[in-house]
Amino acid sequence: MYFSDAHEELRLHISKFLDKEVRPHLEEWEEKTFPDSIFKRLGELGFLGLRYPAEYGGQGGDYFSAIVLSEEMARAGCGGLGMAVAVQTEMATPPVFKFGTEEQKRKWLAPAIRGEQIAIAITEPDAGSDVAGIKTVARREGDHYVVNGRKIFITNGARCHWALVVTKAEHERGHKGFNLLVIEKGTPGFEVTRTLEKLGMHSSDTAELLFENCRVPVANLIGEEGEGFKNLMWELQGERMITAAGAIAGAARVFEYTMEYARNRQAFGQSVSSFQVIKHKLVDMGTKIAAVQSFVYQTAKQWDQGEYPVREISQAKLLATQVACDVADEAIQILGGHGYMREFPVERAWRDARLARIGAGTDEIMKEIIAKTYGL
Repeated sequence: MYFSDAHEELRLHISKFLDKEVRPHLEEWEEKTFPDSIFKRLGELGFLGLRYPAEYGGQGGDYFSAIVLSEEMARAGCGGLGMAVAVQTEMATPPVFKFGTEEQKRKWLAPAIRGEQIAIAITEPDAGSDVAGIKTVARREGDHYVVNGRKIFITNGARCHWALVVTKAEHERGHKGFNLLVIEKGTPGFEVTRTLEKLGMHSSDTAELLFENCRVPVANLIGEEGEGFKNLMWELQGERMITAAGAIAGAARVFEYTMEYARNRQAFGQSVSSFQVIKHKLVDMGTKIAAVQSFVYQTAKQWDQGEYPVREISQAKLLATQVACDVADEAIQILGGHGYMREFPVERAWRDARLARIGAGTDEIMKEIIAKTYGL
């Protein structure tokens, strides 16, 4: 219903690349993060522009092309790299494409598609999921904005070439006071203050950024002045959608591994999978994945057709990320001591999966959004 022969050919192409050039290095990258050169390689293969027009170097595919990439990244077990790529392709560049000028697309979108520039979209230490609580201020002075503020938990922050920064006016005017600005690395006042250690996603860097009297040309404004909040809300729908797709694909990978382990693992003279309690665990895992996977695809189809299904996207993100965590947790239980060891993939899957229930809007924020759509 959702994937054509072209999608499956793309899936095979991505899978072969990951098997040859990514999987052999995953353990090394978990220790010291992946190299910047992988973005250039992804760009050369066309994977960073799957659903962008050919005029900017893209492949002209649909949204399910992006889902194929997200799913294959998850199935390869490269959570950190998959997240870093999604930040570039599904978070930072979509607003530039949708709201940017032709000049801005040529300057920032096209190089990002080629993998020559690494882009980020960012949050704040005191705002988190409360986008309206952002405190980074951009004061207009002639043909520049003077930006002051601090951003944290920034994937690709240490390696980025430019950042899509959410700012508000000095004298806040509600939601109309927000803007999206592209701030390039090297701009005076733009500093990476530190990199952060975290529970999972070890192969990707996470940084804190500081903007101190950072002068940004007005020409770097993405979209109309005062439209930043509305444009960011649109961006978040795509971010949540791709998060759901990656999360449930990761859950399917963990489930398949756990089922195979249970079939082969012997205890009390028989395979672990022959015990009813384990069978039922596996059945529950597979059933949840099947149900949520179907809902994710259905919702992605609506998004691909230009609809704006906020309720369904929020529900898909909430369910997919919760199921991913539940499945990883059950997998550890079924594997027992082996599941707790780093030499087995479920340990990393458990750590990596947990972030998705926080990033792009926490479980609690998703529930608030869903409640509003019901008029509650």
